Amino acid sequence: MIQIKRDRITRLVVLPLYPQFSISTTGSSIRVLQGIFREDAYLSKLPVSIIRSWYQREGYINSMVDLIQKELENFSRPDEVMIFFSAHGVPVSYVEDAGDPYKDQMEECIYLIMQNLKDRGIDNYHTLAYQSRVGPVQWLKPYTDEVLVELGKKGVKNLLAVPVSFVSEHIETLEEIDMEYKHLALESGIENWGRVPALNCTSSFISDLADAVIDALPSAMAMSNSRNISEEDEHDPMEYAIKVFFGSILAFVLALFPKKGTRIQESSPLKVKKEL
Repeated sequence: MIQIKRDRITRLVVLPLYPQFSISTTGSSIRVLQGIFREDAYLSKLPVSIIRSWYQREGYINSMVDLIQKELENFSRPDEVMIFFSAHGVPVSYVEDAGDPYKDQMEECIYLIMQNLKDRGIDNYHTLAYQSRVGPVQWLKPYTDEVLVELGKKGVKNLLAVPVSFVSEHIETLEEIDMEYKHLALESGIENWGRVPALNCTSSFISDLADAVIDALPSAMAMSNSRNISEEDEHDPMEYAIKVFFGSILAFVLALFPKKGTRIQESSPLKVKKEL
């Protein structure tokens, strides 16, 4: 922020590196940024444009398809390969209770990728699953590990893993997918495993991000001209989702270790304790 003021930036575009929007990723980042900007006299007047999602951009889709097509060619029979999209999961409550568009955007993204592949004459079977779940709450299904086992039981022998919500290599691709899920897949009967690399600095991808920034410039407006923080807090989906998440953990603990003379009564979205 200091550098922005020092360089006397006159317009700013914020580009979160999450293709699909979620209140747990882009949403939380935007709220932090808004809080910082609105507390600073200079930054609060700076015209800012925020790109909330960009999964549907043609350049992004084409870049993903290029990588998938290239990796398919490494198999002896490319047309028999199951294309396995693995996306980062989010708690179900974010989607069903807080209105997170992540699941819908992810499914639309997969549709656009597969349509592009079909236009190139590639019509493989595909599936989508969600990884990286933590805690006792229910996350988006199907789960990546469970689907891999199921595919092995169904006789799938060739599988190409596609980390669809990750644009760079990190622990969830290099360890979770490349090591844990690969081991599970081979153990489950899948014989030939491949993995599409993350986009990283693929030139077509970087060019499309640059175009996205240019496209967003005309919509820049000062943070001080948008709704104030107190108005947003009143119906803040991220705050609600956090309450649901930690409330579910509390409910899980209470269910395991109920106090003597009490019982757990269901109440949505949290569980409450009712004295006998």
